[in-house]
Amino acid sequence: MLAGGAVLGLGATVTLAAWTDTEWVFAGNAAGDGPGLGTSSFEVEQNTTNPYAEATYVQDETNPGGALAFGVSALSLTPGDAVYAPVALRTVEGSIAGSVTLQPAVAADGITTTDPGGALYGALTVRVAVSPTNTVCNAAAFTTGTIVATGPLATAAASTSQPLEGDGDSVQHYCFEITLPASPTLPGGTVLADLQGRTAAPAWNFAAVSQ
Repeated sequence: MLAGGAVLGLGATVTLAAWTDTEWVFAGNAAGDGPGLGTSSFEVEQNTTNPYAEATYVQDETNPGGALAFGVSALSLTPGDAVYAPVALRTVEGSIAGSVTLQPAVAADGITTTDPGGALYGALTVRVAVSPTNTVCNAAAFTTGTIVATGPLATAAASTSQPLEGDGDSVQHYCFEITLPASPTLPGGTVLADLQGRTAAPAWNFAAVSQ
């Protein structure tokens, strides 16, 4: 290959030549036959069917999400009643680890309720307990588990986040308790009897962040 030339006096030309070569490298895998750069993945799945089976874990990432099973009695609350519903969260296979934090309730999208002025929604209270081992969701869950949220339905959020190991290697079992207090907080001009025949459909977001 011609590398260059030099011109000397008296019209003589001398050509200087050299061998050339190139070497390339790429960001490859250990075997050298694939890409060596990429990103991890983080994905959480839920299960609202207790006892929890592998087939009933799903991903439901938009409001209203999966339906918590508070039971038929939850539609006929009387003052002082409490109802319970479970949900389990874990990462999917192939996911890295992370954590989840329960956010305050908001109205469930697309679900029609009968609650003029939001009096029932404002009267209800919520508690949420979590355990990495206990799958039972009833009043006892709030003794054996860790209470992470308590207060008015519309404002109660988790005080701490809960860890989730990668590849679904750990599960966080949440138990929701909804109570209609015997003496709830009511809007001005509203009495307890005005709550009769109303319905509510709160929805909760578990905000998940990878490690």
